[in-house]
Amino acid sequence: MEERNQSVAPVTTRIAATGDDRDKCYRIRMVVFVEEQKVPPWEEMDHFDEDADHYLVESGGEPVATARLVDKGDRTGKIGRVAVLMEHRRLGIGELLMRRLVQDGLTRFETLVLDAQLLVIPFYERLGFVAEGDVFLDAGIEHRRMTLNRDGPS
Repeated sequence: MEERNQSVAPVTTRIAATGDDRDKCYRIRMVVFVEEQKVPPWEEMDHFDEDADHYLVESGGEPVATARLVDKGDRTGKIGRVAVLMEHRRLGIGELLMRRLVQDGLTRFETLVLDAQLLVIPFYERLGFVAEGDVFLDAGIEHRRMTLNRDGPS
């Protein structure tokens, strides 16, 4: 299934089904998290990458954003590693990507969770996620857990 956003160059969102697509996802993550945010590369890549569904967004045929969806068991999916290249932010690409993840995720899971950097909590709240629990550090960056239930707030 492909989605298009007409507000910018032709944008497609798909599950990264090939090794080449996954490599594009990993390169985006390296730019955003390792180069921009200074996350150590050994913390960025983890054992969940092997089994996760990776999503790739291309604009005008160029890879510009990615995220992954991990089956955490107990009917819960975890969205993570949401990354949009700097020059493609504030164009609706992150929202397009997240709406696709939420749509796909809630057809498979009863609950979606994510660990949001504090600065982007309002973005996820607009998509229906609710922040819960205390602030915690992940790779030296403050985060909060956020949840979205298929049947609304619990």
